[in-house]
Amino acid sequence: MAEAGQRLILAFDYGTRRIGVAVGNELLRSARELTPLTARDGIPDWNVVERLLSEWQPDLLVVGLPLNMDGSESDMSTRARKFGNRLHGRFGKPCAMVDERGTTREAKMIAREAGHKGNYRQDSVDGIAAILILEGWFAHQEGLPGGRLSL
Repeated sequence: MAEAGQRLILAFDYGTRRIGVAVGNELLRSARELTPLTARDGIPDWNVVERLLSEWQPDLLVVGLPLNMDGSESDMSTRARKFGNRLHGRFGKPCAMVDERGTTREAKMIAREAGHKGNYRQDSVDGIAAILILEGWFAHQEGLPGGRLSL
């Protein structure tokens, strides 16, 4: 495993139909979108997840935690935590949960500015949201606002 500051990280934007994925390099503080995972009621094809982890060999996994605006837990945050726990349990990789409040709204705004037509079911913004989650994690590591780590 790479030391802190030099890790390769996979970030996930958990959803019941799709799970956005981004990969990032901690040293460069850069992230890019990967193909979203399809999910059935929040459960991905674990074989596809295994191939993804085999391909990228991440040192750390980061999962967005969709808290309510007041910071309280929601049904989706409970499910996202369970997803993070399953990632850790199945693959033995450390997994951090990151407060992702506002990332979907911000991802939609970024997509609209890039010409998105608004059909998010057909053309998702889950990968953009995963990038924002990872960028929030990077910000937290630097002690900057916007990166709210949740355990």
